[in-house]
Amino acid sequence: MKYLLLAYTPAAAWDAATADVPSEEALAAFAAYQKLEQELLASGELVTTEGLGHPAVSTTVRRDGGKVVATDGPFAELKEVLASFAVIDVAGKERAVEIAARIVEALGEPIEIRPIMGEDFAA
Repeated sequence: MKYLLLAYTPAAAWDAATADVPSEEALAAFAAYQKLEQELLASGELVTTEGLGHPAVSTTVRRDGGKVVATDGPFAELKEVLASFAVIDVAGKERAVEIAARIVEALGEPIEIRPIMGEDFAA
């Protein structure tokens, strides 16, 4: 079963986390995540993972008065922003929770687990 893992970070911490010279803490967290990433690649459970660009350079597309419009930036002021995602293919939700817990241990930020609806999806 495939799951989407969504990693969130406080909006106020985004600039610090993406600074030109990352802190020792950020480097250690990234190294721990890279180790987990390699383990999941080796086991065949990691499908893909990517970090996302700064929210300030995003574009939001929405319906406005019967028209569809695109505007620069996020839709609303957020306390937390989506920072990265991973797609995993695992035996079930229990394993997805185990993996998400390890990411939380490494990065310290919350992870949302969402099942990917496909041929093996069972609500």
